Amino acid sequence: MPDTSTEEDWDMIIRPKGRLFDLKLKEVWKYRDLLMLFVKRDFTAQYKQTILGPLWHIIQPIFTTLMFLIVFGKIANIPTDGVPPILFYMSGITIWNYFSACLNSTSNTFVANAGIFGKVYFPRLVIPLSTVASNLIKFVIQFLLLTAVIIFFIVVKGVHFHLDISLLMIPVLLLMMAAMGLGLGIIVSSLTTKYRDLTILISFAVQLLMYATPVAYPLSFLKGNRFASWIQWNPLTPIMEAFRYALFQQGSFSVGSLLYSTAFIIIVLFAGLLMFSKVERTFMDTV
Repeated sequence: MPDTSTEEDWDMIIRPKGRLFDLKLKEVWKYRDLLMLFVKRDFTAQYKQTILGPLWHIIQPIFTTLMFLIVFGKIANIPTDGVPPILFYMSGITIWNYFSACLNSTSNTFVANAGIFGKVYFPRLVIPLSTVASNLIKFVIQFLLLTAVIIFFIVVKGVHFHLDISLLMIPVLLLMMAAMGLGLGIIVSSLTTKYRDLTILISFAVQLLMYATPVAYPLSFLKGNRFASWIQWNPLTPIMEAFRYALFQQGSFSVGSLLYSTAFIIIVLFAGLLMFSKVERTFMDTV
């Protein structure tokens, strides 16, 4: 009789989570090829049956900039801290679009991917991370458009910008926006497994949040206003102001404000990962 008592050598052993905060980040790295596959899927599937395809990433900020220019620039006559209005609005729209895209996309992770989650095993955190990465491609396209417009103003309009080492802040600010969008998104995604109404409310909430963030106006415009303190406590405000400061050397930039935003993001991201890890174990029973 053959000896069947010896243990077999398995390539992978899937065990139930023993701890609440068990993200298995090593497995996420092991599945990096799958993550890149999801990135490609997210980017191509969105525009596969459209005429203009990725050009929408250029058309959208252009039309939004023109709308802001008319409403906030011409009608409301809001100053732009000495920055040409087109550049002011386009810069704010560019980084805001990245944050809102990350938040909106990751907030539906469990519900939108329930079919995949129920059929095959992989680290569930791969999905929201791939969403953040795929939206980075859209940001790069819009940032290149912003760069082209800045060069146009320098060469044709003769506008002078003092470029310095503060440009190196841009990748850090982008990482902060990604972490904020990821943290808030997976919190909402964890809650939507039981409360589906949140998927309807989140897009409306993001629109309101944009007006509570200095995207279409500078923070200096609110000095003396009763709402100024509320806007300053918005953790996205220092990031937005620092982004414009890095590009144009204009804005209410301070290291203390960025440290506040960093601390807030760490707390939100930690809370989001904790909720994600908890819901991941039982969400198939409620979705």
